[in-house]
Amino acid sequence: MPQKKLPRYERIYDQLVPLFIKVSDPISRMASIVAVLHNKFSYYFWTGFYRRINGKLLVGPYQGSLACMDLEKDTGVCWHGFNSGKTVIVPDVHAFPGHIACDSRSNSEIVVPVCDANSAIVAVLDVDSTEFDSFDKEDQAGLEKIVSLIFGKL
Repeated sequence: MPQKKLPRYERIYDQLVPLFIKVSDPISRMASIVAVLHNKFSYYFWTGFYRRINGKLLVGPYQGSLACMDLEKDTGVCWHGFNSGKTVIVPDVHAFPGHIACDSRSNSEIVVPVCDANSAIVAVLDVDSTEFDSFDKEDQAGLEKIVSLIFGKL
């Protein structure tokens, strides 16, 4: 796992800002975030968003293996992050109560809530790794800053 990940996240943030000045659509921004992140970090196995639509968490833009389309209500890491409003880092998903295994090759995960312009949580960014203990506070800080661009004014 690369050390000192924050500078890489900063470069990604700086790369996205000029793109997002031109396009304010949140789905377009999500798709661009996923594409860049998934290709810049070798330990990212699955990278995507789950959006809250009609009370459900439905898959949004993502890259990786086939996703679970609709996550069982109030179950798993994504719902935990959504309901708590806080980033969740899981070093071993197999030890997380109620973990939803969309792909059995995933071993660790980070979930970052996404807030709209009114500070309401509307989605989560979900990143999985095939390695155990892949994510840390640097990933958290970098990803939280990047997802703030989705509904942020630039």
